[in-house]
Amino acid sequence: MSSSNRKPVHLAVYDTLADWETGHTTAYLARGGYEIRTVGASLAPVRSVGGLRIQPDVTLDDLWPEDSSLLILPGADLWDTSDDLAPFARKAREFLDADVPVAAICGGTAGLAREGLLDDRAHTSAVSFYLAATGYKGGERYVDTDAVTDGRLITAGPTEPVAFAREVFGLLGVYEGEVLDAWYRLFHDSDAEAYAVLEAAGQ
Repeated sequence: MSSSNRKPVHLAVYDTLADWETGHTTAYLARGGYEIRTVGASLAPVRSVGGLRIQPDVTLDDLWPEDSSLLILPGADLWDTSDDLAPFARKAREFLDADVPVAAICGGTAGLAREGLLDDRAHTSAVSFYLAATGYKGGERYVDTDAVTDGRLITAGPTEPVAFAREVFGLLGVYEGEVLDAWYRLFHDSDAEAYAVLEAAGQ
């Protein structure tokens, strides 16, 4: 699919957004030809945990799965301190019901757990007991690894932004095979040989 025919990727944004968790993902999706659009509960600006002011491009109510390639749910303090972000988890359900991918990291995984979206899917997060505290029923499907893809759903913990990006790129076909592996080794392990592989592939 040419970049001109690709639907945008939507990044959920809200106050206390964890800045570092999705940077690799959005930067290299954009380099791969995807438009990144921010989606908020309203069009009012939000502030990340690092103090960055972010202006949403579209509201949650105006976002439809058929208009998107992927919904990304970053972590945020608000996932664990209020129900304010529950509508984002409900939107994730709409996406998955429509067979459109969702990628959640850190607190975003807890939101999905509360929505019941992890009960029947393999998944990961920060630690198993973090999700267990939500009262969800998917504990037997928890996988103690850096990131997990189960069908159209990707999950990862807060210390794995590079593995999170790897799973997104693989699912969307941005990078594949040895190029995907090299990208991961470069950014996760500072592997200089991986850089040569990417250079040879024109990346």
